[in-house]
Amino acid sequence: MSTLSPSAVSPVIASRPAFNTLPLAIGVFCLLWSFAFVAGKTGVTYCPPLILLAGRFLLAGLLILGISALRRDEWSLSWRDVGVFAVLGIANNALYLGLGYTGLQTVSAGLGGLIVSANPIFTAMLAAMFLGETLTWRKVMGLLLGIIGVALIVWHRIAVGTDSLHGIMFTLASLASIVAGTILFKLLAPKGDLWLGNGVQNLAGGLAVTPFALTFASVHDIVPNLQLLGAFAFLVLGGSILAYLLWFHLLKTCGATVASAYHFLMPPLGMLFAWMVLGEHVAVRDLLGIIPVALGIWLVTRPAAAAAQRAS
Repeated sequence: MSTLSPSAVSPVIASRPAFNTLPLAIGVFCLLWSFAFVAGKTGVTYCPPLILLAGRFLLAGLLILGISALRRDEWSLSWRDVGVFAVLGIANNALYLGLGYTGLQTVSAGLGGLIVSANPIFTAMLAAMFLGETLTWRKVMGLLLGIIGVALIVWHRIAVGTDSLHGIMFTLASLASIVAGTILFKLLAPKGDLWLGNGVQNLAGGLAVTPFALTFASVHDIVPNLQLLGAFAFLVLGGSILAYLLWFHLLKTCGATVASAYHFLMPPLGMLFAWMVLGEHVAVRDLLGIIPVALGIWLVTRPAAAAAQRAS
């Protein structure tokens, strides 16, 4: 009986497809990011948003760097990388979540998630300006449709009085911050370990928020309870640590435009979680408003190669 030599076996083994972890990373990221709006809404109900965020960022940063020290991980960040992640901490953490959580005091978790989900459209536009990505007519049409869809839902929420204009303005400013953070990550391209970079980002965000928390908020306004504790634990572990680690991984793997497109999955998931956990009302017009946003993001992220293939 003949036997196969190791040289004959190795090509067969090498050709065996490896397990693709990207869909799993996308799914976990979307679930964590969308549920974070519900946890954030719960948190700001019992704690001033700036105090909540300062504690969240500082604890997450200390946990990440502390775990790395216990494992004796090699420090792989240059001084430039540390500076870049610190800048990202101000954009992605201090500004994005500071403005967003302030908005969540007078805006529902579902609407907050919906507004922020429009970031792929604006990211695509800025990526064309600063990253050299082509801005085709499809992307322009997608941008317009996305703006129309979000505007319809925002107008409806203001008209029926469920969300305040003041809170919506803070949420829109939060949207601008996460778009800027996405472009800066791709533009500045930090090297080194993303785990350590996320620790630096959280510490920088916490240090940036803390002076404002000490000036404009009071610890006497905190209402300690299990809901606040659970929301804070999720925001630290699931939001600041795991979700942001997955977000940076997707940005490196998929690129700015495609990675940010997954944020479209946040509105239905966010509204579902807000309905399940917080009992928020979801109107039919809210769901209909998602349609132009979905079509807009499809136009923005649809590969140009596919369009060319159909045209040929």
